[in-house]
Amino acid sequence: MSKLDLNDVGSVQFDVLKEIGNIGAGNATTALSQMINTKVDMQVPKVELLGFQELPDIVGGAEKIVVGILVNLEGDVDGMMMFMVDKVCAHNLVDILMGKKPSNDDSDFDEISLSALQEIGNIIGGAYLNSLSSLTNLVITESIPYLSVDMAGAILSVPAIEFGKIGDKALLIQSRFLDDDMSVDGFFILIPTLESYDKIFGALGL
Repeated sequence: MSKLDLNDVGSVQFDVLKEIGNIGAGNATTALSQMINTKVDMQVPKVELLGFQELPDIVGGAEKIVVGILVNLEGDVDGMMMFMVDKVCAHNLVDILMGKKPSNDDSDFDEISLSALQEIGNIIGGAYLNSLSSLTNLVITESIPYLSVDMAGAILSVPAIEFGKIGDKALLIQSRFLDDDMSVDGFFILIPTLESYDKIFGALGL
C-alpha cells in the first residue's frame, strides 16, 4: 500500500517531478529533432500535477479535436503515458517529417499521416521514458502505441476511468517545440500508479 498522497505532495517531491518533466521533454525534443532532421528548440516545460477533470481545459477544452498517442507502462513502473497535440500541430509535424512546409491544415488525416503520427509518438514517447529509466535505473517497458483522433474529453476519459479508482491526479508536462517554420504545443501526460511513484522516489533517494 502506497504512503503517497497526490493531493499532498511535498515541495522536494514536486521539484523532482518537475525535473523528471524537464529531462524527459528535453530528451523527446532531441529525438524529434533527429527524426525530422531539423534543429528543434524547446521552451522550458510547464509541469503540473492536475486532476483528470482539469486536463481537457489545459489542451483547449473537452470538445477540441486532438491527436492522442497512448502507451501502457509495465515493469518497475506501471501506468500510462499519453502524448497529445491538436490537429493543426499534428499536421505540421507530419508535413515536416515528409519534407514539406507546414500547412496549418485542419483536415482529417489519411492513412500515411496516421502512420507517421504513430511513429512520431513512438519515438518521442520512447525517448521520454528512456530518460526516466536512465534517471532512476528502473526498468520501464511500453506497449505498442494506440493512436486516437477525437475530442480531448473522450481521449482523456480512458486514463481517467482506468486510474480514477487509485488516484485522480496526472503529471502534465506542457512543452513547446520550435523551429524556423513552426511551433508545436505538445502535452505529455504521465500517470504512474501510486506504488510506481513510490519506486521512482525511492530510486532517487526520497
